[in-house]
Amino acid sequence: MINGLNIGIILFLISLYGIITNKNVIKIIMSMGIMGNGVVLFFISLGYVVDAEAPIMISGVENIVDPLPQTLMLTMIVINLCLTALALTIVVWLYNEFGTLDLGEMK
Repeated sequence: MINGLNIGIILFLISLYGIITNKNVIKIIMSMGIMGNGVVLFFISLGYVVDAEAPIMISGVENIVDPLPQTLMLTMIVINLCLTALALTIVVWLYNEFGTLDLGEMK
């Protein structure tokens, strides 16, 4: 069955494979970004409730969605953006220092 939980796990595993097997620093950073997106998709799908309403104070609403997973994942998106910016800054320094982005040639 294809749903957000399964796709999130698949994205996480594909990006983990990309981090382990790649020697190019840019590709590793891209894999880290995909990994973060897989985690976000997994937890957002985990908080999904069928036929639920947004948690707005309106009379007559009984079945509501917990807003905590969405809040935490918005925070994770911002942290993922900051980590990507920091990693790309380090990549620029590595390229200026070593003249390559291949981890095998940086020795």
